[in-house]
Amino acid sequence: MIRIGNAQGFWGDWLEAPVRMVEDGPLDYLTLDYLAEVTMSILQKQRKENPSLGYARDFPPLAAKIGGRGVKIVANAGGVNPIACAREVKRLAPRLKVAVIVGDDIMGRLDLLGDRIASIRDRVLSANAYIGAFPVAEALATGADIVIGGRIADASLALGPMVHAFGWRDDDWDKLASGIVGGHIIECGTQATGGNCSAAWETLEGWSTMGYPILEVEADGSFRVTKHAGSGGTICDACIKEQLVYEIQDPSAYFTPDVVADFTTIHLQDAHVTGVKGKPRPEKLKVSVSYHAGWRSIGTITFPGPQARRRADIAERTVRERLDMAKLAFDATLAEYLGDDNLMQLRFGVRGTDRAGIERFTREMIPLVLSGPPGATGYGEGRPAVREIVAYAPAYLPREAVTTRIEVLE
Repeated sequence: MIRIGNAQGFWGDWLEAPVRMVEDGPLDYLTLDYLAEVTMSILQKQRKENPSLGYARDFPPLAAKIGGRGVKIVANAGGVNPIACAREVKRLAPRLKVAVIVGDDIMGRLDLLGDRIASIRDRVLSANAYIGAFPVAEALATGADIVIGGRIADASLALGPMVHAFGWRDDDWDKLASGIVGGHIIECGTQATGGNCSAAWETLEGWSTMGYPILEVEADGSFRVTKHAGSGGTICDACIKEQLVYEIQDPSAYFTPDVVADFTTIHLQDAHVTGVKGKPRPEKLKVSVSYHAGWRSIGTITFPGPQARRRADIAERTVRERLDMAKLAFDATLAEYLGDDNLMQLRFGVRGTDRAGIERFTREMIPLVLSGPPGATGYGEGRPAVREIVAYAPAYLPREAVTTRIEVLE
């Protein structure tokens, strides 16, 4: 039996969690899932500005702190620059052996995606194929303390250690599917132990010390979901079920780079999972493509006191009329009212492809402080910011077009 815990559900999750997972109880492997689709584009922009960046920058100091304590760490913190991430880990902790998985970034080979991205080709910010568990297992086989990759599929982070520890073949469909189910359960961290769970929140205790999930996995693929003793949160089938249906389309065919898992075959009782069936892996790999989709800006202004809604209405109408007078057109505008007739906040937002027009909009809210209805406040931060819109476009390519390799930093 091996114990696999996950202590990051996204880049920005609780920084104390990985430390607590390593220090507060027995664990063999710790996975850290940093990447969402938009995260890749953020990292790509950082790398464009500075070639030494493009990874989750809080990971190297964390790895230096918890690495080499007998727990193998697997993370997709490498983002779009896993080699740079690994080098920074080595700089901070020379004693650690780090294995890097590369090969998921296909930004230089967008032609592989064909017409799927033709309309956005010149605006693509990142393109990364989802890679599976077997490169993770290969990296662990080097004896590395830490395995760093880019767009490793979320559930495959946990499946990799199972493949490594138990020697599962690449056609052990049922075992692989069970491992994927386990990886899916823990990939979002505390969503499996009471966080964001509608079934348990009213009676839940220990919010500030909520335990992150751990899989106790057997060689046959069955596993139990648990957490460290004394940690907050809960282990209950209801929370696990909510996580199981998270981001699921067809429950009978959950596609991953390693296997197609049939979630309808899951038998869950007292946090123990058995009976999962799998089907051969898909012929194509999914590619996460992000692209520039314009600009947006949202301004706010607040009206306290009687007739607050009426004054906010006047403010909205004034902004719209001034935008018309300036002959500004946007792809979309939206006004929202938050509050009641004694305290009302107006949120007014615009979206479009013309940055200059969006910049002009940012100058139309603040003047209402003097030229709008009486009592306006809440303008201390000045003009609203202009922010880039990053959109997501999934694509597919033949799996043989993606070749991964392992680089070891001794």
